[in-house]
Amino acid sequence: MLVAPSRFPLQRFPPRRLRLAPGSPMASTLAILRPSAPAPLARPRGRVAAPATARVALSSRSRYSSARVSLGSEVAVGDALFADYKPTTAFLFPGQGAQTVGMGAEAQSVPAAAKLFNQANDILGYDLLDLCTNGPKEKLDSTVISQPAIYVTSLAAVEVLRARDGGEDVINSVDVTCGLSLGEYTALAFAGAFSFEDGLKLVKLRGEAMQDASDAANSAMVSVIGLDSEKVQELCDAANEEVDEKERVQIANFLCPGNYAVSGGVKGIEVVEAKAKSFKARMTVRLAVAGAFHTSFMQPAVSRLESALAATEIRTPRIPVISNVDAQPHSDPDTIKQILARQVTSPVQWETTVKTLMGKGLEKSYELGPGKVIAGILKRINKGAIIENIGA
Repeated sequence: MLVAPSRFPLQRFPPRRLRLAPGSPMASTLAILRPSAPAPLARPRGRVAAPATARVALSSRSRYSSARVSLGSEVAVGDALFADYKPTTAFLFPGQGAQTVGMGAEAQSVPAAAKLFNQANDILGYDLLDLCTNGPKEKLDSTVISQPAIYVTSLAAVEVLRARDGGEDVINSVDVTCGLSLGEYTALAFAGAFSFEDGLKLVKLRGEAMQDASDAANSAMVSVIGLDSEKVQELCDAANEEVDEKERVQIANFLCPGNYAVSGGVKGIEVVEAKAKSFKARMTVRLAVAGAFHTSFMQPAVSRLESALAATEIRTPRIPVISNVDAQPHSDPDTIKQILARQVTSPVQWETTVKTLMGKGLEKSYELGPGKVIAGILKRINKGAIIENIGA
């Protein structure tokens, strides 16, 4: 079972520096980065028109700021359609790191789910199901394969649920959705913002662009365990004082209390690891990912995503989809495109997202897709959270 790290003891001892193989349970928990006919996987409950959206220009901030992220121009920070959403039931979709050899096998007993894998093969140009069910693990763990694999398997899980007794009722009861990094694309597809096919094309390009950006720079990620976000930011600031601009680090994933991922140049990451002891971290865990996801190291991927998004039909989601960038729902298609393009260079605000949903009255969540990473994170944020896993 994949879970987030449990409550940490207060003993003072040197932090351990671990290196995890891609797809291992700890790595999975910590690693958490042309229009076709509409085919939303969720049944629309009435059409909604995109409202005029309040806009404001965000001030430019340092690329190493952990609090706010500049999207480069005007972005929507208020949303008339979803401003007063009151969540009760949520679908949550995992991101890269949740993949495991054998996923997708259960989906083959459900025709609608199996069809998604067949459609994916035509779009991707390779047998995705074979890689999901048989590996090899090293290939499935690669950024270019794991992202499409998780996207398809997660949406197949929706169809697995739909085929169960009462499954359709559960799906129709969902009134908010979100996903961790890559999972945001899955959430948007579920909410009908774009078709399964268009979403897969975007995810395929996203994985390729992020891999290429990683290959162009010597960068890495490390999880810092046992500190609050303020202390991790202080640790990053201290590390940045000792390295060149190109090696600097920042918090990339705000996952849950005591678990924050830091991205940046390899030298900066090494300083973070070396200084963690003096900041009373429990341990640091070097993540087995291609590079410094959710930082400006991914900037080369942005223009490619912008071009692909410009050519993709995006519609107003039928339910709120919470953005990783600002932990807010957005209904305007142009705003959604802009945020998706900048998501790869912006910190993931998952902790804020979950706390906001809980604070607004969320009653139950479903994690759809491989693994139980999100369930573990939710329990770290709120022990009383009710969440059910739906695999495929």
